[in-house]
Amino acid sequence: MVNAATTAGGPKPAGRVTAQSVATLAGVSVSAVSRTYTKGASVSADTRRKVERAAEELGYRPNRLARSLMTGRTEMVGLAANTFSNPTFMQVFDLFTRRLQARGLRPLLANLAGERDAESTFDMMLQYQVDAVIIASDNPPEGFALACQAAGIPVINVFGRKQAVDAVPVVTVDNIAGGRLAAEAMLGRGIRRAAFMGGPASSVASQDRAEGFCGAFAAGGGQVLARLFAGDYAYESGRGATLELLDRNLGVQGLFCGDDIIALGALDVCRDRGVRVPEDLSVIGFDNMDMAAWSPYRLTTIRQPIAEMVDAAISQIAAHLGDAGFPLWSQVYPCELIVRASLRARE
Repeated sequence: MVNAATTAGGPKPAGRVTAQSVATLAGVSVSAVSRTYTKGASVSADTRRKVERAAEELGYRPNRLARSLMTGRTEMVGLAANTFSNPTFMQVFDLFTRRLQARGLRPLLANLAGERDAESTFDMMLQYQVDAVIIASDNPPEGFALACQAAGIPVINVFGRKQAVDAVPVVTVDNIAGGRLAAEAMLGRGIRRAAFMGGPASSVASQDRAEGFCGAFAAGGGQVLARLFAGDYAYESGRGATLELLDRNLGVQGLFCGDDIIALGALDVCRDRGVRVPEDLSVIGFDNMDMAAWSPYRLTTIRQPIAEMVDAAISQIAAHLGDAGFPLWSQVYPCELIVRASLRARE
């Protein structure tokens, strides 16, 4: 553990070290200290050396809140989402927070789960004067993104649906193509009777994955015998929907789940019911979350390049904050089939 009173350079003053303390030790003005730590500000090389030497000796860290009053920038980026029960989004938040911080930006995490949550989140974004908002959801509350834009806050939506004309730029994956990949994988292995199980019926990602899967499966000569929506992207929802499906005894050979955590719930139900995977039922998920590769599951899944999508969104926001003329635009990424043990082998 680092002790601030005994670090290199001798004892440090008790209490918080201020810019005035640094200015006094360096023999410069407080404004010179401020300019030293303000990007793009004019300060001589000699003054910078004096300030940095004094700051190191005292253990000084610039007050970013005070600096924001002078620059008009908080360097805070609102990160809003409404799917906190899904472990995949814990990975997403980890990526977002670490990579924002690596660029000197501070994430402000907010929950959009309910109508009041959306209203309070919007108020919070205004109160903290965030410089931008990233929405990590395929189903954000109606009007939230547009309200941020109307307030002059740059917004980008990760995991949203690409439209012909995007009012809000999105960084997303081609969910329809991902559904087709799942259908083609099953058809290529002799599966002709299948079911789709999505998350919330209101989720545009679930809708598009279902459209891609059901359309391609039927076009390839197969039958989609059931199209279910599990309610939300949660393990228990996957279990409940799978129990309902098995109780209907439709003779389904393949199950495409629109999310990995739903698919893991389905696999555990199969294990409990004595349904052999993949001999009796092949299961495909979507996301390629870390747990999908765990040995109890070894889930075949459709990978969406989450890390690349996060990087793209942050790069766009950072570039826009550096130059207000830099436009935000929509980007769509391809999917990839990751084959593991939950899908039967080719005949």
